[in-house]
Amino acid sequence: MKIHEKYIRRCIELSKNGLGTTRPNPSVGSVIVYDKIIIGEGYTSSYGGNHAEVNAIESVKDKSLLKKATIYVSLEPCSHHGKTPPCSNFIVDSGIRNAVVGCLDDNSLVSGAGIKFMRDNACNVIVGVLEKECRVSNKRFFTFHNKKRPYIILKWAESSDGFIDKIRDEYSLTQPNWISNIYSQQIVHQWRSEEQAIMVGTNTVIQDNPKLNVRKWSGQSPVRVILDNLMRIPLDFHVLDGSVETIVFTSSTSLFPDKKKNLTIEYIDYSGNVPQQICDVLYRKNIQSMIIEGGAQTIRGFVNSDLWDEARIFIGDVQYKEGVKAPQVNGLTEKTLNINTDILKIVIPLI
Repeated sequence: MKIHEKYIRRCIELSKNGLGTTRPNPSVGSVIVYDKIIIGEGYTSSYGGNHAEVNAIESVKDKSLLKKATIYVSLEPCSHHGKTPPCSNFIVDSGIRNAVVGCLDDNSLVSGAGIKFMRDNACNVIVGVLEKECRVSNKRFFTFHNKKRPYIILKWAESSDGFIDKIRDEYSLTQPNWISNIYSQQIVHQWRSEEQAIMVGTNTVIQDNPKLNVRKWSGQSPVRVILDNLMRIPLDFHVLDGSVETIVFTSSTSLFPDKKKNLTIEYIDYSGNVPQQICDVLYRKNIQSMIIEGGAQTIRGFVNSDLWDEARIFIGDVQYKEGVKAPQVNGLTEKTLNINTDILKIVIPLI
């Protein structure tokens, strides 16, 4: 079993290469092993391209070895026609007769059917190797299908004495307030490239006029999700510039003077459970993950509604002594890292 774990770990590492580009498909890794040597590797291409298993098989130079080889894959091979043909069929047709699968696919279109097809066609299949780790590697995909909402990451930076913002004066009312250092800021842009959406509240937009795009990392900018109950955000602010797909949640009946490019208005009841309503709309829009970057009130709303999966908290080396208190989450600190002068804590819910 240990040898199987070795190759499934490699599959998990490969799957990270597709993060942020494969959605709505999961990001999967696959390796092909013959005589204890990896002869082929692959990961899921950008959406519409080949899946991991196909890329791994096609990377094998000597296809005659496939009949004696074992294919390893972090997630159950698909069994249905989508943008591409079923991977379970491709595996069988390639002549492979041994497969090791990390975990089953919860998607109702698959859900064991890929394993069954391979077994029904003379393929020996082992399932459940490093299952927990494989599920974590596709936490966005599984959360979306099982909880019917996006995977939600809360992110903020706080001073060493626990404030998310200082008391603003007239000169700093519309300027970003940096607590974290430049290295942490670059990491945040990497995170943005990995998630499908990014959300902030009205006050954060009005105070900081953020762009909410990817500038300090390569990759696609996420869909911008903006809370603006009373339509207070000026029309010339960055989040309404049309450069990135943007969704504004409001209850205001005010109309924009003209149709804005890449802008969708969604009406919700701000007297109800706003976080749940947002999750319902984003689920219908097939958005699998979202990072919430502020402000404190918006983050607390999701915490109080138990609608979060991970908190990423930067603690800077500045002190404010007074200001806006940072949110609090009741969770388990999974990891603590030093980012130059900052401390990064990754917290997950206790459940």
